Amino acid sequence: QVQLVESGGGLVQPGGSLRLSCKGSGITFGRYALSWWRQELGKEREWVATISNVDDGTNYANSVKGRFTISRDDAENTLYLQMNSLKLEDTAVYYCKAFIPRSDNDYWGQGTQVTVSS
Repeated sequence: QVQLVESGGGLVQPGGSLRLSCKGSGITFGRYALSWWRQELGKEREWVATISNVDDGTNYANSVKGRFTISRDDAENTLYLQMNSLKLEDTAVYYCKAFIPRSDNDYWGQGTQVTVSS
């Protein structure tokens, strides 16, 4: 049974930092591209960042580019999101996703809450 478990969320002041983790079990991360998504209350889920399983290439949403860094450790089956210079609008539930591009093969975690507030 595949399971993705996010951790590292919490309450942080504007300008602060958090590091999210996503630990996979029952799945070989090296076979999957990995991404982070987020969802604010009452809004649609939006894509944040993706990291390839082929060349570790990364892509970011414009809203987080230069502030967030996605990385992966396939030996530990773990995905990370380093979030710096956090803003109020980064408040959301953050989800990790493992997927095979151009297929229906994907898995989601349950999410971790990030709240940016003064």
